[in-house]
Amino acid sequence: MSIEIIGAESLGVRGLCCLVTLPNRRIIIDPGVALGYMRHGLLPHPLQVAIGREVREKILQVLENATDVVFSHFHGDHVPLLDANPYQLSIRSLPSRFHELRCWSKSDDDLSAEMNKRFHDLAELLGTNMQVAEGRSEGPLSFSRAVPHGAQDSNMGTLMMTRIEMDDQVFVHASDIQLLDALTVDRVIDWQPDIVLAAGPPLYLDRLSRAKRARAWNNAVRLAQSIDVVILDHHLMRSEEGAVWLYELSATVGRKVYCAADYMGRPRQLLEAKRVQLYEQMPVANTWHDDYAKGRVDPDSYLKALRSQNMQL
Repeated sequence: MSIEIIGAESLGVRGLCCLVTLPNRRIIIDPGVALGYMRHGLLPHPLQVAIGREVREKILQVLENATDVVFSHFHGDHVPLLDANPYQLSIRSLPSRFHELRCWSKSDDDLSAEMNKRFHDLAELLGTNMQVAEGRSEGPLSFSRAVPHGAQDSNMGTLMMTRIEMDDQVFVHASDIQLLDALTVDRVIDWQPDIVLAAGPPLYLDRLSRAKRARAWNNAVRLAQSIDVVILDHHLMRSEEGAVWLYELSATVGRKVYCAADYMGRPRQLLEAKRVQLYEQMPVANTWHDDYAKGRVDPDSYLKALRSQNMQL
């Protein structure tokens, strides 16, 4: 089994997309991407847009050879969208063979009207290949029943976790659990994974209470003490505070706890956390985003400038 994390905050985008390769299966989980439409009153910096485009292209590339696709839930950074903004993955850009993939999906229970529409947009595209998978198993794949998106009292709905087993190795994709529900963390531990990829807590949100921060910390310690390789990213790495939190967690449990970039052996690119800094270092014309939406400007010029000047983010 090999695991490639394609998109996550430490890799420069919003998402938690990965590809799991088995001898006869190529399973892509949560093929979506976003950039955080507004942060600190600013649209995504063109450098973020360039990285986001690279991630979108990588997702489309792996979908060309995938056998299975998994949708943990229907937020815009986890699935292709019919109404995608310029920084997300559009259904219209999917490869023609997408409708042939075996699709394992969270149900349409407990969805808002917007999320329900996204479910049915994908169901219309995939037809009978889109199967509600909550609580089911098929070959090396097993799926949880619905668990909270964050805390039990969250208004963000529910999601589905995925377990993949091959040759005595177990991988768990725990999507947007945020480590805020102890019973959900218990389920992950009970699955006895060797590797888990999960969303950490959204420390960047002022509304995250002290009690919830403590709960997430305690659950993270339990997870890291129970599982050999723990990868925490997504909401956690939307702030530099998250990187400090991850370092302190590693020190507390006495072993490395990874973010996605660490696991992939790549430099961390906390671009959303550094959006204000990016605008200061690499100024942007007021009309840039409108021009980009109309195909008049190329964000890669910012990426080339970063690399040619060897700038530090």
